[in-house]
Amino acid sequence: MLSLDQILLFSAASLVLAFTPGPDIIYVLTRGVAQGRTAALAAAAGFSLGNIFHTLAAALGLSALIMSSAWAFQVIKLCGAAYLIWIGFQILRSSPLDMAQTNTGGKRDLKAPGVIFRQSIIANVLNPKVAVFFLAFFPQFIVEGNGPVPIQMGLLGLNFILVAFASFSFVALASGSLHAWLSCKPAFSRRINAVAGSVLIGLGLRLAWPEKM
Repeated sequence: MLSLDQILLFSAASLVLAFTPGPDIIYVLTRGVAQGRTAALAAAAGFSLGNIFHTLAAALGLSALIMSSAWAFQVIKLCGAAYLIWIGFQILRSSPLDMAQTNTGGKRDLKAPGVIFRQSIIANVLNPKVAVFFLAFFPQFIVEGNGPVPIQMGLLGLNFILVAFASFSFVALASGSLHAWLSCKPAFSRRINAVAGSVLIGLGLRLAWPEKM
């Protein structure tokens, strides 16, 4: 079990890290501004729950195994980057009406919460930097004598998921309010799509960019 001090310290550190600019919070912000609160909350839930995978991987040692192989790390990194870029292009190709309407005529709706939720989980799982973060961050809060390390890792992961979801939801609601204001100005609609798509493409390119360059 985790001690109270252990939980409070870890929660405080997680809260600071959750609000640190990164692909996840920028993705949620972008979805909120471009598509509204529901879309942003779906993204927040997806990015938060995607950490279940990284928690289990770290607890079972899979993340360490991936980190020991430069080839495996690069493959996963490029897959994640390509996925974000693909989502960005999908948004760029969509008209403001496409982004706002429900599924019709068999056409997939980019705003459907289920679609955004799945996309966010996949984007999180395919980001190897999250695996690196879990391996570097979580062990700092493991306390000898508080139980088996895998169980402590699992409980810390659950704590992190809850903190991340609360933080991302706050951003989702705030950015969704901005979307509601902008939606009253039709002239901004296409510009919002262009910015949102470009941001996601930029995140993908940044993820794929070699660290030493």
